[in-house]
Amino acid sequence: MLEKFRTYQLSVKFYHRAQRLSLPRHLKEQMNRASSSVCLNLAEGSGKMTLNDKRKFYSISLGSLRECQAILDLSSNTNPELIQLASYVGACIFKLCRPC
Repeated sequence: MLEKFRTYQLSVKFYHRAQRLSLPRHLKEQMNRASSSVCLNLAEGSGKMTLNDKRKFYSISLGSLRECQAILDLSSNTNPELIQLASYVGACIFKLCRPC
């Protein structure tokens, strides 16, 4: 099921690329937690039965992604491709959170 969930697959790609960043230790640890939270909450939300439950987890995922974007802003050696990927993942998650 998750292999067909495009936003989840993009978040996994973001997670793996974020792991390669050279960051100060405190930001690296936070990036690891937040970027994994993006993936994990998308996965958990996809397994919920009601739309409201799904949106709750997708919203948490979006918050974690925004945290990652803040870390990228604080970093002095960020990769423009990673910033663009984060923006795209954010747009995809935002769309999942919107009411139909």
